[in-house]
Amino acid sequence: MKRTTTFGKRLAACALALLLAACAHTGDWASQHNPLNGKVWDVAGRRYVDPAVVLEQAASTRLVLLGEIHDNREHHRIQARILDDILRHGRRPALVMEQYDTDQQDKITTVLRQSEPEGKMRELSQLMRTSWDWPMYEPIARQAVQQGLPLAAANLSRDMTRQVSRNGFSALGADAENRLALESVWTPERQKHLIHEVYAGHCGKIPEHVIGAIAKAQRARDAVMADTLLGFRENGAVAIVGRGHARKDMGVPLYLAARAPDTSVLSLGLVETDTPTDPEVYAYGPLGAQYDYLWFTPRTRRKVEPCDTIPSKPGASS
Repeated sequence: MKRTTTFGKRLAACALALLLAACAHTGDWASQHNPLNGKVWDVAGRRYVDPAVVLEQAASTRLVLLGEIHDNREHHRIQARILDDILRHGRRPALVMEQYDTDQQDKITTVLRQSEPEGKMRELSQLMRTSWDWPMYEPIARQAVQQGLPLAAANLSRDMTRQVSRNGFSALGADAENRLALESVWTPERQKHLIHEVYAGHCGKIPEHVIGAIAKAQRARDAVMADTLLGFRENGAVAIVGRGHARKDMGVPLYLAARAPDTSVLSLGLVETDTPTDPEVYAYGPLGAQYDYLWFTPRTRRKVEPCDTIPSKPGASS
């Protein structure tokens, strides 16, 4: 029993660190003074565009993924701006949030049926895990409540994540691999790169026997998020997710393209700048373009670096 608990705690800690972003940073100065800050890069067009271009495209796209760094307030401000603009265009998309687990959906639906707005907000705050920092997400959740938008939970529950990590995709249900396109979209190249991303994203502290489990859980979460979004194809949806989930090369858009190739999808990466000042350094990886657009912001000032939150692997020196 102790082994299961230890594994679960380590998996949860590692997954959170992966969401926060890679651990290697050069510090605040390079980011705060990077000339890319505030600019938007059209990846396919390989040019800078006015932010209004992204807003216009988001307003006409069925499924919009806004990939954030979770603790960056500027990212949340940009997300709220994009949702507000979509609403001003007369659309009524669902707000799909990674910050709620799919097994909470019935509770969320019940909360939204209440008549008192502040009561809804209070209960939504209580449903969100403390690790997500509710004040960051309160403004966009309030937008959804005030406008009467559907609010959908997109994240795989912790319990199901552990089951997938241990037992494979069959834990998601019969025929899940085919239904969710988990295997049809995957390649050895993607697996190799995901393993590298997991290891690098955890600053080399992750035990080798956990790497494969986290990679498997990441794939399952992306596929389930895509499944949630596809439930709102008719009226559209805006997804608030970690930037890694919004990646076109191996995240949620990959599964959307496989299952609904005729549905328009927009992937926006909200990027904290570092030392490089060439936008293409941020735009591409070994598997190609990562997003449709990049919106650059300074790095948020953190009291604790993500690397410092990850437990060292057994036997590692301090």
